[in-house]
Amino acid sequence: MNQEKIGKFIATCRKEQNLNQEQLAEKLGVSSKSISRWENGRTLPDYAIIKDLCKTLNISINELFSGKKIESKNFKEIADNNLLNALENSSFTLKEKIKYYGDKWDKEHFFELTIAMIIIIGFIIYGFIKDNGIQFIFMIIGFTYGIWENNRKKAYIERNAYKQIKDKK
Repeated sequence: MNQEKIGKFIATCRKEQNLNQEQLAEKLGVSSKSISRWENGRTLPDYAIIKDLCKTLNISINELFSGKKIESKNFKEIADNNLLNALENSSFTLKEKIKYYGDKWDKEHFFELTIAMIIIIGFIIYGFIKDNGIQFIFMIIGFTYGIWENNRKKAYIERNAYKQIKDKK
């Protein structure tokens, strides 16, 4: 996919429909800055509004991703190429989302996890110093807490990274 070509095509189609950027933005429920970014080739529209964008511009999704009007004799070939291109470009998306939400979880919970681990380690050391046997209880608590936090992190990632896949079903 060529973002610049798609952006120029969006601009051309918008003008053919006698719409300015603000009018198109209002119809789609986005900002005019978003329209500008699309048309300048800096970003692509979000997948959730592509259908509405194409309907508003009176083009097919296939034409949008081709960045040009398509004659009916070439439609199938171009559709196949666009599908292959989309699959190729999206194959790492899920991995990237999983990494992103995993890193985000770590940043958001760093302080909480650090304090909990310091307390648990403190009690384990205290147990060894006093030799009273409570260190094993806190080792079990620490282990259990680690499993619990890991499960919370996985649930958070699943809720966010897989959200779009579940919404499509």
